[in-house]
Amino acid sequence: MPQLNPAPWFFIMLITWLTFSLLIQPKLLSFISTNPLTSKTPTTPSTSPWTWPWT
Repeated sequence: MPQLNPAPWFFIMLITWLTFSLLIQPKLLSFISTNPLTSKTPTTPSTSPWTWPWT
């Protein structure tokens, strides 16, 4: 069964992960988030109960 031979697939997986870890990931992490976190406390909106016309 040739699919159990890890020779070509392990090398492809290793090269893929090294490319991701060394090249792509630092470029992605260098971007600044468009929505930075704020230190404001969240406010809860005041809600009123709905009055149903048929009750």
